[in-house]
Amino acid sequence: MAPTDIDRSLWSLPRPVAFVLSGGGSLGAMQVGMLEALAERSIIPDLVVGTSIGAVNGAVVASDPRGAAHRLSHLWLRFDSTRVFPHNVLRQLGTLRRQHTHLFEGAGLVSVLMETLAGGATFDTLAIPLHVVTTDVATGVAKVITSGPLIPALTASAAIPGIFPAVAHEGSLLYDGGLVANVPIQQAVDAGARSLVILDCTYPGHAPIRPSTLMETMLFSATVVLRQQTAAALAAVPADVPVLSLPGPKPRAVSPLSFAHTAALIEAAYDAARAFLEGAALSFPIASPA
Repeated sequence: MAPTDIDRSLWSLPRPVAFVLSGGGSLGAMQVGMLEALAERSIIPDLVVGTSIGAVNGAVVASDPRGAAHRLSHLWLRFDSTRVFPHNVLRQLGTLRRQHTHLFEGAGLVSVLMETLAGGATFDTLAIPLHVVTTDVATGVAKVITSGPLIPALTASAAIPGIFPAVAHEGSLLYDGGLVANVPIQQAVDAGARSLVILDCTYPGHAPIRPSTLMETMLFSATVVLRQQTAAALAAVPADVPVLSLPGPKPRAVSPLSFAHTAALIEAAYDAARAFLEGAALSFPIASPA
C-alpha cells in the first residue's frame, strides 16, 4: 500500500532525526507504545538522546532502531520490579542507616541492565549514536555520556536521588539526568539533530491530576516542575529544527516506582500516538532525506 501524504512528510523529517526520550521511572512503559506507533510509520531515528528510563529504553533503540519497539514490549511485560525495588522495609531502613542518602543499593538495577543489554555492551557496539544524560553532583549541571561501557552510564542516568546512590563515572559523581534535563531537548540540539521526535512520559498536553493523597501531591509537584523545564527547553529550539512531540495518554495516578500498570500504559500510549500521527500536520519546510 502506498504511503499517505502524511507518511511522506514524516519520512522526510530533516536529518539527522533524534528521538528524545524522557525520564519517568515506570511511566517509561509509555515510550514502548509510542515507539510501536512510530515504527508503523517507519519513523526511524539517526541518533537517540535519553534521560533515566529514557536512556535505558534509548539504548535498546540505538542497538536496533527498527526492531526496538517489539523487543522492548517483551522486556517490559516480563519485568519484575521487585528486583530493582525489593519490598523489604527493614532492608531499606538498614541501607539508609548505613549510607544515609538512599534506600536501595542499585545492584538490582545493574543486574536488569546487564540482562537487557549484555554486560559488556559499549556505546561503540550500538547501531546509531546514543547520548545519555546525567547530572554532575559537583556542578549541578547536565553531563552527557557518549562513549565507553553502557551499563555505568545508564546506571548513573537512572540514579534517582534518595532512591539509588550517586554513581562514580570517569572522575565524576553522577545522579539522575532528570534533575536538570528530564526531556533532554537542548542536548539533542547540541548533538547536531535537525529534527526532534519527543517521547515524554509526563503526560504532555494533558492537565495534571488534581492530587488527593500525599503521594499524588508529590507527583503533582514534580510534574509541574518538569513540564516547566521542558517548556523552557522547547522555547529555545531553533526555528529551523522541527519538533514532533508525541502526546501521552490521559493521566492516571501511577507511581513512577510501580510497574503494575505496564501493559495498560503501553496500550494507551500506542493508541494516543497512533491517533496523533494519523492526523499530524507538519508546517515546516520539508527537506529530502539524506
